[in-house]
Order: sequence, then structure tokens, then C-alpha cells
Amino acid sequence: MTWSEMWPLLEQACWDTLYMVGWSTVIAVVGGLPLGVLLVLTDRGGLLQNTVVNKVLGQIVNIARSMPFIILMVALMGLTRAITGTTIGREAAIVPLAVGAVPFFARLVETSVREVDSGLIEAVQAMGGNTWTVVRRVLVPESLPSLISSATTTVVALIGYSAMAGTVGAGGLGDIAIRYGYLRFENELMWITVGVLAVVISLIQLAGDHAARTLHRRGGRGGGEPRLRFLRTSRVVSPASDVTREPDPVKVS
Repeated sequence: MTWSEMWPLLEQACWDTLYMVGWSTVIAVVGGLPLGVLLVLTDRGGLLQNTVVNKVLGQIVNIARSMPFIILMVALMGLTRAITGTTIGREAAIVPLAVGAVPFFARLVETSVREVDSGLIEAVQAMGGNTWTVVRRVLVPESLPSLISSATTTVVALIGYSAMAGTVGAGGLGDIAIRYGYLRFENELMWITVGVLAVVISLIQLAGDHAARTLHRRGGRGGGEPRLRFLRTSRVVSPASDVTREPDPVKVS
């Protein structure tokens, strides 16, 4: 196979892979971030402590994470067909990719959020902040550099999942490697595909690491003293201390 024949295949495969991974990442972040935060809040000693809810969510996440992706794709074919109308193609691959990525990212979010300084949370509560304020103003912002790293790890994992999805007709670089590199013995195309995957993964990892370091320097978790000026607290006026007493008038006899 000549380069002129390989290039259109590789170009389309790259776009298909980026399409699948991009949408799956969005769904994983939207679903995994609140799930990971909820696992922390409902745990023992959390702001919304609920042992039953925490155990149920934890078991669901563990089961979904422990299932090999190739088996997960087959198990979800009915759901995939119900949502997309087909089980073949890049749109169909997004369903199992997202289902597999949400619990994966949720566990990484849980680990990141647990590293937030508990003293900072107590300070916000002392200022009158409720649970939503703690989550929105403390837990997520303070763990943002670690969350960026977690999202990068998830994207890299999804690229590997998408390559496996190519074995069942999902398209992308995995499909090219199987159909042409393996079944048609096009070893040159196989190694080019491996090289493209390596370059894409390296670029994503470099971008994620750079973003995490930048946020860390700008005051994310561990980046200096905690900043709590975003909270507006009501001032409690102590009559004994804040009332200015005028001096008694001088009596002129």
C-alpha cells in the first residue's frame, strides 16, 4: 500500500478517534465529577454523610470499573442500539466509552477532592458557607490542578478504549490497525498507526501536565495560602466592643 492510499485512511481514522474520545470525555467529566464529589460528601465524616448511599454508589463504580472494556461493549449493545439506533460506527462507540469512563473518572475525582485541606472546609463553614458553597468555592477550585491531571489520564485511557472499539466496527485508528494492519498484513500501516497513537497520547499528556502546572502556580491546591475572600459573611456586632461611647459631658458649675 502506497502513502497516497494510506493518508486518506489515516486522516479519517484520526478524526473518528478524536470524535469518539472528545464526546466521551465530555460525558465522563459531566457525569464523573458530581459522582466523585458525592462519594466524598456521603462518606463517613462527610458533609452529607450517608453510609447507605455511599456504599451503593461505591459498589456501582467498582463493578463498572472492574469490567473489561471489550466485555462492556458487548453487554451494552442493547442500550447502544436503543440510543443510537445501531451498534456500528463512531456514534455507537460513544455509549460504551462514556459508560466505562464515568466511573473511572469518578474515582480519580474522589481521590483528588479528598486531598483538599479539611481546615479550609472548616473555615468556610465557620463563615456560614453551606454544602454547595463548600463544593463550588473550595473542593472543586482547590483540587482543580489534580482534576486536570485526572481528566488527562481519562483521555489517554479513552484513546486505548477507542482502539479496542475499532475491533467491533467502531472506526478510528483501532479499526485501521485491525482491518489493514492485521487482517491484510500491511505491517507498514500498522506501525504508522502505532506511531500516530503515540504522538497523539504524548501531546495530550504534555498539554494536560502544562495546564495542571499552570493552575497550580496560580493558586490551586497547594499553591500558596488559601484564599477565602470570595465568601461574604455577615458581621456580628458586639455591643460591648463596637459601640463607641461618647465621653460624659463636663458639668460646669
